[in-house]
Amino acid sequence: MAAPPSTAPDLHKGLKQRHLAMIAIGGVIGAGLFVGSGTVLGSAGPAAFLTYGLCGLLIICVMRMLGEMATALPATGSFSDYARLALGDWAGFSVAWLYWYFWVVVVGFEAVAGAKVIQYWMPSVDLWIIGLVLMLFMTATNMFSVKSYGEFEYWFAGIKVAAIALFLVVGTLYVLGVIGGTGMHFENLTAHGGLFPNGVAAIVVSVVTVIFSMVGAEIATIAAAESDDPAKAIVRATNSVIFRVATFFIGATFLLACIVPWNDKAAMVSPFVSAFKVMGIPYADQIMNAVVLVAVLSCLNSGLYTASRMLFVLAARGEAPVSLTRVSASGAPRRAILFSTIVGFACVIAARVSEDGIFAFLLNSSGAIIIFVYILIAVSQFVLRRRADDATLEVKMWAFPVLTILSIVAMVAILVQMSFSPDTASQLWLSLGAWAVFLVAFVIMRRSRGLPLTGRTDAGTGPVEEPMSTGPSGH
Repeated sequence: MAAPPSTAPDLHKGLKQRHLAMIAIGGVIGAGLFVGSGTVLGSAGPAAFLTYGLCGLLIICVMRMLGEMATALPATGSFSDYARLALGDWAGFSVAWLYWYFWVVVVGFEAVAGAKVIQYWMPSVDLWIIGLVLMLFMTATNMFSVKSYGEFEYWFAGIKVAAIALFLVVGTLYVLGVIGGTGMHFENLTAHGGLFPNGVAAIVVSVVTVIFSMVGAEIATIAAAESDDPAKAIVRATNSVIFRVATFFIGATFLLACIVPWNDKAAMVSPFVSAFKVMGIPYADQIMNAVVLVAVLSCLNSGLYTASRMLFVLAARGEAPVSLTRVSASGAPRRAILFSTIVGFACVIAARVSEDGIFAFLLNSSGAIIIFVYILIAVSQFVLRRRADDATLEVKMWAFPVLTILSIVAMVAILVQMSFSPDTASQLWLSLGAWAVFLVAFVIMRRSRGLPLTGRTDAGTGPVEEPMSTGPSGH
């Protein structure tokens, strides 16, 4: 299988294996775990760890599918290239622009979230000023080189992992009665209405919240293209995702449910802080506030990196201004980075002048996009696997095609569930509207160039034949 060709300059291979390993480990640990877990516990009760387990299984399957394709063809565009090969240019165009839009909005949101965290220590400074400073700082980091992104993310991820590891160790010792001096602490699992106080169905209802807190694992497959050994990095990332989900999400949430009563609304605002306080850890609020800030900056850093690479690929395919393929002497696509910051800066300003209007609209219009992207990843893997020579695949999706189909059905079910929830329905419809806008843009672009709407073309210059005997195997 050959990637859709492009004439863009190559990005520098500036990421080392240690960078990619930590990006893969820390990619799924965001502020959504440290703060959002309280919302999930308050909704699903002590059984929230089962919700994280269900969502984790889905993320594991998506990463396995992506790993199968990415080990055969490491590419800066990653899953946008695979969607293009499997389904045609419309799919590659859709995935890339949707994913770009998702992350540029996340960048703005995280800048605002980071500003709120900093206001904990600097309450007299305006929120929007702090947000702009954070945006400028992380933009400069990405503009310098991919190595600087890798170094920042290495240390950001390291701090997040260390915080979770500390909680897992201390929390386990406390729950087992090794520390704390009052015996084992499992009573909160059943003392306040049982394991399922809001019914078993509450586990499924909370899936929508949890799935978005796990986004980010796929970034490692994009970053791998800028390393010396992409295939090795991708194999490591996909193989380790099971351990990461089991420990960081399921394990941490189970311990939280044991330590802190799920129906304590005040405690659920910052569940990790509350848990550390229960265990007698001093300065828990200060420590966790710092960790949440690191998680936010990590997400902002990765979001800007990911968005710029997707935009770079689009420009290389002739589906964004070609000038965005320009790279600096250090190999950074600076124009793509700057273009991607526009929405981020706009979000920070919108949060200042129209928090319930423009800012809320931007957030809601990107709310379901990651599910669309994951569905297209799964469909692409299904199509390409059927064309592939199984014997040549280094990484294979388990129980194909059954598990792939079940994953697609599960993600469609999440979208259906969103449509029936007052809290998420607007996110679904506005996200569908955003997809419709990109599809209309695709049609206009193709019509203006006299190109067919279906099939795949060579960077917009003509049709490319893709023999059905080829696939992710590379043969």
